[in-house]
Amino acid sequence: MSNKKNYFPTALALYFIYFIHGIGVSILGQYKQNFAGAWGAKTLANGTFDVSVVIAVIAALGLGRLITLPISGPFSDKFGRRASGLIGIALYVAYFVGIALAPNMYVAYAFALAGGAANSFLDVCIIPSCLEIFTKSGDAASMFTKFSISIGQLLLPFMIGFVAANHMSYKTIFFVTAVLLIIDAILIAILPFPAMNSNASTGKDGAEVKKEKMKFTATSIAVILIGFTCTSTFQLWLNCNQELGKLYGLAKPSQIQSYYAMGSIVAILVTAPLVKSFIKPVRILVLYPAISTIMLIALYFIQSPTMVLVGGFVLGYAAAGGVLQLAVSTANSMFPTNKGKITSIVMIASSVANYVILNIASMLTKAGGVQGPKYVLLLNMGITIIGILLALFVNKQYAKQESVAASV
Repeated sequence: MSNKKNYFPTALALYFIYFIHGIGVSILGQYKQNFAGAWGAKTLANGTFDVSVVIAVIAALGLGRLITLPISGPFSDKFGRRASGLIGIALYVAYFVGIALAPNMYVAYAFALAGGAANSFLDVCIIPSCLEIFTKSGDAASMFTKFSISIGQLLLPFMIGFVAANHMSYKTIFFVTAVLLIIDAILIAILPFPAMNSNASTGKDGAEVKKEKMKFTATSIAVILIGFTCTSTFQLWLNCNQELGKLYGLAKPSQIQSYYAMGSIVAILVTAPLVKSFIKPVRILVLYPAISTIMLIALYFIQSPTMVLVGGFVLGYAAAGGVLQLAVSTANSMFPTNKGKITSIVMIASSVANYVILNIASMLTKAGGVQGPKYVLLLNMGITIIGILLALFVNKQYAKQESVAASV
């Protein structure tokens, strides 16, 4: 067996892509007014641009990912992690440059589809590769992907502030990230990768466990649907909080992003040891969405700049602090010999949420005008409550299984 330390530079290069991804999934939400103006959006009564066109473009990221997920997984398994990663980076470079230069929302929409496809190819490169590098600490390796994304989201507002303070174009960060991705692609092309499936499941006698046909139950379907609801919760907040901040009188709405990112980082650092030693992941699937719902209700009724910042941190913690990753790991425990397939299925549910829910948010924002952000809050509450009900059902089924196992 080769020394795993040989692959540490590879792991760093892969995690760096997720750092850039943290910027990529958030930056359009931070520059909605700029792009709405550039793409010819109409002006609202309060003098701002109608950002519904930009939210629709953001939703296309989910559609692009959804279209390519069924293709990218098999491609990665057949042609290798490196090939999948390089395709993902190429598509992501096209996304950053294309969005910055797009003359209208239709061209931007096409490049957003490319960005979603990039995410799909990168997911099936980075996650399996890191699990194959860190074979004995898979949970930590998986959680660190979210940590890398959160660091990117945390630093983005500071980058935006630096660009503004130096009177640079709002497109600057798009071009810089594209250059960084090209440099990282060179590293991915030359660094060593571990053998594929080096972390494959084995039985007690060391023999590989035979794959079984996937049989879906009400419990497993509920977990897959949680992939939809938990993604909806944080995507709605991530892409629609700026307008809420403005509505509530927050002078610098970009601050919300920093609080959100800090919340998600704290959640990862807290949740990882919690699920390892003290609490079952299925309990978190109820607890964190419940916290999110309480915060969303508070945000609807308490309209103040401070509350929006508090909401940013709490929703970063409870909505974006690993609930999706725990839903994936819970689903994996149900299908131990079909991990790749069930991961893709949960991620497809997540991508459907990104596309469908953000398109609904776009329509609500357009219909609601200045009060649009409050309609989005109500939508978020409803979906998050559905997620709680699904998680309660899953917990109930787990309790039944434990009771039956204990009586045998």
